[in-house]
Amino acid sequence: MAWGETSVWLDGVENDALYQNMLDDAETAAERDAVRKKIITPAEMPWEMSRQGILKHLLNEQMNTRMETVDAYMQIIPPGSRSGKHRHLAEECLYVLEGRGYDLHQDCVVEITDDFHWKPQDEVQRFEWEAGDIIYVPPNTIHQHFNGDPDRPARLISSTNRIFKHCGLNDLEQIEVAPEYDPGVTITPDYVRALLRA
Repeated sequence: MAWGETSVWLDGVENDALYQNMLDDAETAAERDAVRKKIITPAEMPWEMSRQGILKHLLNEQMNTRMETVDAYMQIIPPGSRSGKHRHLAEECLYVLEGRGYDLHQDCVVEITDDFHWKPQDEVQRFEWEAGDIIYVPPNTIHQHFNGDPDRPARLISSTNRIFKHCGLNDLEQIEVAPEYDPGVTITPDYVRALLRA
């Protein structure tokens, strides 16, 4: 034979309908999407006591939504408190619903090979924000949100693109946990109301 690698590429007896699975997935997408919600009510948005802080998930791939590419949550930062500190490869956009405070951002030098290597740069930048502002977090930046008001909570809406995850670049690292983090707490509306009154 003309192809010198014939003795190698002919090996193997495993068969699988991988291409057919892609066709089936594409063909059933409309039917699958028809049962996914376009409107999500607050009662359907799960709370989470996370290491990043108190979150109410608005869009997440684990929820029954039509959204394919964006994850979003609302974060509540109690008076005078702060979020966790984390770093992720995806850029992030946050809208400040209420409150005032500041972010600390620390850029990292990144090398992506078979795994991720990153090194924080020395400079830590401070960015002040208040209700109505948009906070932009560049890719792979260590960041943390601080509520600058000792009497009122801050609320932020965070949005990231989940395409990074589906491309194998789901590099997310929690560096410091939020002060309120308690994995034994189940968040209820009463819990949040009490937090907002505190």
